[in-house]
Amino acid sequence: MRGQAGGWLSAMAIAVGLGLVSGCSPQGGHSSEPPGPDWTARRDQMVRTQIEARGVKDAQVLASMRAVPRHLFVPDSYRDVAYSDSPLPIGEGQTISQPYIVALMTELLEVEPGDRVFELGTGSGYQAAILAEMGVEVYTIEIKAGLCEHAQAVLQELGYDSAHVRCGDGYGGWPDAAPFDGIIVTAAPDRIPDPLLGQLRDGARMVIPVGDFYQELKVITRTGDSFQERSVIPVRFVPMTGEIERQRN
Repeated sequence: MRGQAGGWLSAMAIAVGLGLVSGCSPQGGHSSEPPGPDWTARRDQMVRTQIEARGVKDAQVLASMRAVPRHLFVPDSYRDVAYSDSPLPIGEGQTISQPYIVALMTELLEVEPGDRVFELGTGSGYQAAILAEMGVEVYTIEIKAGLCEHAQAVLQELGYDSAHVRCGDGYGGWPDAAPFDGIIVTAAPDRIPDPLLGQLRDGARMVIPVGDFYQELKVITRTGDSFQERSVIPVRFVPMTGEIERQRN
């Protein structure tokens, strides 16, 4: 995840090494955790004070944010502040996104258990885990090979088998798994990639930050062959790289 709201949050991003434990919940997620802080209480406080307090209401999203062990998606040195109201460094000049942005973007997708979602920008794997915890089938692509491989290992270790990870440029989407019931993009292009629009199911939504220095979080809804667009909030994401840059030049 690579973004944050307006002028009071900073860029979102991707993940780095950490120690893991095994165990699966009924949704396929993590059930047993290492001794130490009361992580469950910290997640509950995060949801109450950072997410519900800002207006996120979707019960599935809130339950998933309470369930997924965010502290296992950050480096050991930042684990104690994993549930703070801010992005955190995770290596390669990137950060894991602020919890509120993850929850907001997930709510805006309006997906249900059993839906299929494409994510451009796996990053730490945290957003994919949130969706998988909700019972969503996630197809996620990360352009940085090292981060991609690490996120895949984290998701597998935590038992999120419905999160399918591919390493490469996500500009072209994931055609062999399309159409999707939702698409979520965690890096900002200066324009919406046409291939992604074509892989959106009729009636489905894409949640994407768009812009250069000044960006807007947008929701694109497909209705037949037309696409309705609305802006939600100003955000700040790292720029999308790869094919979209080559086309710009």
